Amino acid sequence: MIALWIVLGIIAVIAIFLWTTYNSLVTLKLRVDEAWSDITVQLKRRADLIPNLVNTVKGYAAHESGVFERVTEARSAILGADTPKQAAKADNMMEEALKSIFAVAEAYPDLKASQNFSELQAELVDTEDKIQASRRFYNGGVRDLNTKIQLFPNNVFAGMLGFKEREFYDVDEAERATVEKPVDVKF
Repeated sequence: MIALWIVLGIIAVIAIFLWTTYNSLVTLKLRVDEAWSDITVQLKRRADLIPNLVNTVKGYAAHESGVFERVTEARSAILGADTPKQAAKADNMMEEALKSIFAVAEAYPDLKASQNFSELQAELVDTEDKIQASRRFYNGGVRDLNTKIQLFPNNVFAGMLGFKEREFYDVDEAERATVEKPVDVKF
């Protein structure tokens, strides 16, 4: 009889462990999904602001077509990104294109004085701040989820329960050099 109670106790402990492990993994997975959604919302917001910014700049610097083409390509890449890696690559393209736009703006004092350009620039800066915050939140959630999945004994059960590690929203080394390089605008 005592052996039966011991076996039942062990089964109960294992069941409670599985239950709490599963629930905590689901919670972390949902946080990561929410954070990814926040990133995509902010990237979409930025992509929606870009055409207005480009049209404002076009009026002052029509001959800078290369800058506008890069912005259009980057915008399309952001809207088509499905994974954190694709989004990070597209985001880097957009950052490069935006650097070029702001470098053009520096060369045109009338453009810098334009209230429309100033408002769009302020909205873009606000959106960039939100994107940075969303990235940090996402990467924190991914860190927590991946840690939970990798820790013993969770690593034994996580795979069986269908949980997989997520990739961080990060820039690879080749793109990092491009992003960190200052824009060189020549007229």
